[in-house]
Amino acid sequence: MIVVIDVGNSNIVIGVYEAKKLLAHWRIGADKEKTADEFGSFFITMFESQNLDMKNVEAVVVASVVPPIMYSLEHAIRKYFKIEPMLVGPGIKTGINIKYENPREVGADRIVNTVAALEAYGGPVIIVDFGTATTFSAVSSKGEFLGGVICTGIKVSVDALFQKTSKLPKIELTKPETVIGRNTVANMQSGIIFGYVGQVDYIVKRIKREMKEDNIKVVATGGLARLIASESEEIDEINGLLTLDGLRIIYERNKQ
Repeated sequence: MIVVIDVGNSNIVIGVYEAKKLLAHWRIGADKEKTADEFGSFFITMFESQNLDMKNVEAVVVASVVPPIMYSLEHAIRKYFKIEPMLVGPGIKTGINIKYENPREVGADRIVNTVAALEAYGGPVIIVDFGTATTFSAVSSKGEFLGGVICTGIKVSVDALFQKTSKLPKIELTKPETVIGRNTVANMQSGIIFGYVGQVDYIVKRIKREMKEDNIKVVATGGLARLIASESEEIDEINGLLTLDGLRIIYERNKQ
């Protein structure tokens, strides 16, 4: 078995694979104050809940965009799995040609998603990852990471609206039945959800125009992908496990 861990700004997603089969996966909050033993306790509890033996884990692969979490997480992996973690970063084989001005600036999660998308769908492909920030990654038919776009995430937009206004309430992120809302909450939900759909579709159209390729597939991932994709005219596929699959593939390319 291998364990794959995607450390994001809001959540940490953990998966356990047996070869290409995903046996279990979990999502926890990305708490920067969590200790190594707290991570260890979580691993023990979750493995026991799925009748999985931690002793059978041969590798742990981690992609992180949150450096403050890594000291405790790496220590937990060494202590509880007795394994040195494989960290996605410089020196790791991905098979991706990064066309960024400074390749080291590209988030590990975006590279991992690119690896998985090319494996599953081929290129050209646009990956839209709905996380704390929403990222758009453009990948050519040659498997090149061309660059993309970074936008404020949906939840960040909702929190900002609540925090920066005196009378507007904090709302649940659900899609209203109509664009024209007849109460304040419905007005806010309409603005956030449909406004974000419009933003996504416009950006994707502009990226397609600049890529100048045919048959570009658009894949959405991340916790809120389904909410936006249900209204989007540009998103073709939803793959909530894209990052976990990418970590598994990267392990296969580097395990020797």
